[in-house]
Amino acid sequence: MTNHNLELPFWEGFIASKLERRADAIWIDLRRCPSAPMVCSGCGHHCYRVHEAGVRHIRELPMFGQPVWLRVPIRRLRCGQCGTRTERVSWLDRHARVTRSLADFVSRWCEKLPVAHVCKLAGLHWETVRTIERARLERQLAALPEPQPKRLVMDEFALFKGHRYATVVLDADTRRVLWVGEGRSREAIRPFFDWLGVRRCTNIEAVAMDMNTAFDLEVRQHCPNARVVYDLFHVIAKYGREVIDRVRVDEANRLRDNRPQRKVVKRARWLLLRNPENVPPDQRTTLNELLTANQTLMTVYVMKASLKELWQHGSARSWLASWRNWLAMARDSGIEALRKFAAKLRPYWRGIVSRLRWPMHTGQLEGINNRIKVMKRMAYGYRDSAFFFLKIKAAFPGNP
Repeated sequence: MTNHNLELPFWEGFIASKLERRADAIWIDLRRCPSAPMVCSGCGHHCYRVHEAGVRHIRELPMFGQPVWLRVPIRRLRCGQCGTRTERVSWLDRHARVTRSLADFVSRWCEKLPVAHVCKLAGLHWETVRTIERARLERQLAALPEPQPKRLVMDEFALFKGHRYATVVLDADTRRVLWVGEGRSREAIRPFFDWLGVRRCTNIEAVAMDMNTAFDLEVRQHCPNARVVYDLFHVIAKYGREVIDRVRVDEANRLRDNRPQRKVVKRARWLLLRNPENVPPDQRTTLNELLTANQTLMTVYVMKASLKELWQHGSARSWLASWRNWLAMARDSGIEALRKFAAKLRPYWRGIVSRLRWPMHTGQLEGINNRIKVMKRMAYGYRDSAFFFLKIKAAFPGNP
């Protein structure tokens, strides 16, 4: 046990009077510097009357690899303007149980490390670190200017295993994540439009999304001036699942008596789903032989390329002619999976042709979703979804 009478700059207004080093922690007793004024934490005015005094135990930055505890005398003052208020301590936030320097230390490391690692580094409980980091994130987001979006991008990502998803809404112009919410139903995303408000909803001009009916209906209800733009990637991915995969399986079943051919068809899934320019040179011959030998697979493969061309047209007239031609070829193909897909795609034609006026896609958000997955893996998951969503919004504040 050591006695001191040191006034240190990082404990402004206090004097270190005693230091006690125990096996599990270091304890430091502070006492008020006689010359330090009494200042109200509410209005900042000087006070001259004390209502009551007490001692608060405060965590400080670790020393010598051990936790540090401060015994800090804190007074409640009688302020003429605020009434009874705790006195202001420059290095301690109101009601805080950790010093501002320790909170800043935790905040800086939380930007680079998972919360669990920061807990070990600072010697704090998970909930304490989360509270400090949450306060920092809220301050950071509150400092951002109020968004005035004109174009939005909406998509979902897997939140947990078991088909549990979260929806992300991005400002397409500033690349700022505006909102994150659990679920992908109409009820789940409605709070975003409530937060956006009637005036800003009216200003929305276009929204890019996949063929999610819930997103579509909510946008049409809350944003009367917005045009829905369906993303090419999601439509082609849906075509691959519902048409190419279905036809490939049917053809493999049809060739059950021809085992060599059946084996080739069964193993050609990823080869058929690739874009022609992405097929490895050593597999192009295999693909050409497969398509030449199987007319049905050739048809659905060529129809996929024709479907992609619908997003490349420069005028509405040429697009309409190509759209009608594609539907007619799908109807006359005699391939049931292709006909069903064309019938389901027909009602969505307005969202496809909107691409001519609004050349938007969800690619921006796909890249952000990949970074979100990295954040989730680094943290080994998050116990609190709301905290995770704050981390996402703070990580993507948009362009200045």
